[in-house]
Amino acid sequence: MDRLSALRSEYQQKVCSEAIYMKQGDIPSIADVGSRLSVKLAQSMLQQMGFAVHTGKINGQTAGKRFEDITKEYLEAAFGLLAHLRPGQWIYSVQGSISDFAQYEHLSTLTELIQSSRELRMMMGNYVVKPDIVIGKMPFSDAEINRNEKIVDALGPPKLTPARRKNVSHPRPFLHASISCKLTLRSDRSQNARTEGLNLIRNRKGHTPHIVIVTAEPMPTRIASLALGMGDIDCVYHFALHELIAAVHATGNEAVIESLEIMIEGNRLRDIADLPFDLAV
Repeated sequence: MDRLSALRSEYQQKVCSEAIYMKQGDIPSIADVGSRLSVKLAQSMLQQMGFAVHTGKINGQTAGKRFEDITKEYLEAAFGLLAHLRPGQWIYSVQGSISDFAQYEHLSTLTELIQSSRELRMMMGNYVVKPDIVIGKMPFSDAEINRNEKIVDALGPPKLTPARRKNVSHPRPFLHASISCKLTLRSDRSQNARTEGLNLIRNRKGHTPHIVIVTAEPMPTRIASLALGMGDIDCVYHFALHELIAAVHATGNEAVIESLEIMIEGNRLRDIADLPFDLAV
């Protein structure tokens, strides 16, 4: 087994054992108890992976937090394998504020003003998004820039780009990716990912980061509620897409099969193993 496949398998095993449990006997917690199709798809995915799930009940908040942590660990390891494709000094964190990053540092001042005024809070709300997982890249030192030949000197240009560490008194990382983790998509709160994406696009000073969603939701129709459409997110990534594809085709349900195929063929839904490569672009 290649290293990326091994990491994917380890990731799935951790999600199963730490964030998923059985309810009412044999119904996976990621399934909708009220939907026979959802239960069937979730059971099929778990059966294909062959990993044991957590023993005992896990409350939703705890399961979601574990899903975030496990996904962050996977991405750090998997993206690290591609360092030769996208070198740099990378940072990974959970629940990081976007105002800590170069494109959004101006929002910290705006937030202070909003918090100091009730009227502004009523009109403008909260501008600072805290994604579930953030990946940042530190600006370049002159030593890095000149590694192979002398490209810049201490007094020469470029003097304005924050990508050169020397130009900034307090260098901040650039937000490379904002990753929203949704273990399931059976709540209106899952649509918050769209709002977060739009805020990241509208409020930036600089390039737009990757804006993606990672989920374990078994129902294609619910995944479609986030995956379809353009502009606010890059793509949705499933923790076990290949297993979900097999599970969906086994049902023979043409409508559900078509829904899944539309998302995949339209580049709106991919597997978790695809995400490290997309981050390297």
